[in-house]
Amino acid sequence: MNQISNIFLIKDLSRFSGHSIHTLKFYLKLGLIQEVGRSPETRFRYFDQTTLEQLSRIRALRKERKSLAEIQQLLESRVSSLR
Repeated sequence: MNQISNIFLIKDLSRFSGHSIHTLKFYLKLGLIQEVGRSPETRFRYFDQTTLEQLSRIRALRKERKSLAEIQQLLESRVSSLR
């Protein structure tokens, strides 16, 4: 049986993660997070549980006083090691 994951709009992502919409858009621009889809009619971005997990990792790394550039390198190296 396929499990359907929750889909969030950016406002939901903001509410659940504690990050502002402005911050989320900035992270999107930097490539720290990515949308999983987009509505063709409304152009709304869609996110899922993995995005919330990514934001949790980013927040933990920021608490360790890592720069956004360092975080981006860490996340990219993590993704490449999973391939």
